[in-house]
Amino acid sequence: MDDYPRTSSEEKKQPVEDGEKEQVLTPGLLRDVAERRTSLVSKEGEIVNASGHRDQLQRQYGLLSICGLALTIDNAWIALGGSLTISILNGGPPGVLYEFITACVYYAFVAASIAELASAIPSAGGVYHWASVTPGAKWGRILGFYTGYLNFFGWIFDLASIVSIPANVCVEFYVVFHPDFVVQPWHTYLAFVFITWTCCAMCIFGNKLIPMMQHAGLFLIIVGGLVTIIVVAAMPETHATTDFVWRAWNNQTGWSGGVAFLTGVLNGAFTIGTPDAVTHMAEELPNPKKDLPKAVAAQIILGFITAFCFAITILYAITDLDAVLNYPGSFPLAAVYSQATGNKGGTFGLLFIVFLSIMICVIGTFLTVGRLWWALARDHATPFPSFFSKVDERLSCPVPATILCAVLCTCFGAIMLGSSTAFSDLVGSFIILTTASYLCAILPHLLTGRKNVPPGPFWMGKFGFAINAIGCLLIIFFDIMFCFPYAMPVTPDVMNYNSVILVGVLVITTFWWLVDGMRHYPGPKLHSLYLEGVAT
Repeated sequence: MDDYPRTSSEEKKQPVEDGEKEQVLTPGLLRDVAERRTSLVSKEGEIVNASGHRDQLQRQYGLLSICGLALTIDNAWIALGGSLTISILNGGPPGVLYEFITACVYYAFVAASIAELASAIPSAGGVYHWASVTPGAKWGRILGFYTGYLNFFGWIFDLASIVSIPANVCVEFYVVFHPDFVVQPWHTYLAFVFITWTCCAMCIFGNKLIPMMQHAGLFLIIVGGLVTIIVVAAMPETHATTDFVWRAWNNQTGWSGGVAFLTGVLNGAFTIGTPDAVTHMAEELPNPKKDLPKAVAAQIILGFITAFCFAITILYAITDLDAVLNYPGSFPLAAVYSQATGNKGGTFGLLFIVFLSIMICVIGTFLTVGRLWWALARDHATPFPSFFSKVDERLSCPVPATILCAVLCTCFGAIMLGSSTAFSDLVGSFIILTTASYLCAILPHLLTGRKNVPPGPFWMGKFGFAINAIGCLLIIFFDIMFCFPYAMPVTPDVMNYNSVILVGVLVITTFWWLVDGMRHYPGPKLHSLYLEGVAT
C-alpha cells in the first residue's frame, strides 16, 4: 500500500473523535506521511494509520523487540512443560512429541495466512479488522463484529490460563522445600491475583520499559531454555529408554489410537497456538508491514525448535512417570526437575527460570488483549465505547481497556476456588475461539478470490490460494476433534465443554449485536480505506 497525500499543502484542521487530539496538517507533516509506510491520508484529508484512526500509541518496538514479544507471549517450551501431565495421557511420551509436531505443521499454514494479512493491513484489531475487509462491504460489518468478540474472548481466556502458570510456580517454590505442605486452591488464587495486578500495573506505568523487557524475555527463552536443557540432560544418573520416549505408545484416554492422537493435538496447539499475538501491536511498530510477518515466523519456527528440544530432554529425564502424573504439588513439571537434578536447589533454580520467563509472557499477553479490546471500543463495538477507547498518550497505553482485562482475569481466576476442572475447561477453550476467529478472516479472503486486500510486502501470490485453503480445512477439522470428550467413558470430569463455551460466546455476541451493534456499530473506519479504494 503506497502512502500519498490527497490534500493541498495548506494547513487544515480535521475533526476528530472523542479521546483524540485535534490534528493539524502542515506541508512538512504531509511530506513525512508520504515517506512512511505506517500512515495514509483519508478522503477527508486526515492522516490515519492502517486501522483508519490517528496514531495514539508510540511506535517504540523494533524488529528484535517485537520478535521477542512474539516468542515471550508464545513461550512454547514452558507451555509444553506446564501441560505435560495432561498431554502425556494421549499416547505417553511419543504422543507428546508427535502431536506437537502435528500441531506445528497445522499452525504453520494458519500463521502464513495471518502473516500475509498482517503485512497488508497492519492494525491493532488484527483478525477483527481483516474479517471486516476480506468478505467485502456487504458482509464485512457483521462478520467483523463476531470475529472481534471470538478473538477477544479467546485471548482473555488465554490470559487467565497464562497467569495461572506463574501462580502455580510461586506456590511450588514453597512446596519444593516443604514437601508435606498441602496446596489449597486459595493459595494459588492469592498468587494469581497478585501477578495479575502487578503485570497490569507494569503494562500501564512501565510501558516504555517493555521493549527492553522483551529483549530480556527473548534471552530467557533461548538462553534460559538452553541452560534448562543442558542441566536436565546432564544431571540425571539414569535416563529413560529411547523406546519409552519415541515408541512406547501409552493411550490412557479410552479412545482408539487414532482419535486419541488427533484429540491430543490440542495439547500441542496450546503450546504453539498464538500466531496473531503480535499483530495487535501493529500500531506500535515503525514498519509493521515488513516486521509483523517476520515476528509471526520467528514465533512459530523458534517456538517449535525450543519446545521440541525441551520436550525430548524432559522425557528422557523422567525415571518415574507415575510420580509425575500423581504429583501432589501445584506444578507437576517440578517433579520432572526433581528427578533430573536430585536436589531441591537445582529444582528451585530451574523453576525460577520458568517464573521469570512466564512473567514476561503475562505482560505481553496483557498488551495483546488490552489492545484488542481498545480496538473494538474505538470502532464502537463494545459497551461504553467512549470510555474504553481512551488512551493515555503520555503513558502510551489504553488504560481503561487494560484495567478491564485485569478485572475479567481476576474474576475468571476465582473459578478455580470452586472447581479446577471448570477453570481448566474455560481457559482451555481459547484454542477453539481464536482459531474460529482466524477462520472468519481467512475463509472469506479465499472465497472472494483474495481480491479485497491490497498486497503487502509479504504476499503469497498464487500459492496463497492453496495455503489459505489448507489452513481453513485444518481449522475446521481440528476444531471438531478438539470438541470430543477428553476420555471415554464420558463423566463430568472428562467432559469437553469447548463446544458449549463457543456457543456461549456466540450467544453473548449475538445478544450485544441485537441490543446495540445492529443500530450503533458502524463498522471499522478501515472500511472506507480498503473497500472504497482509498488504500491502494
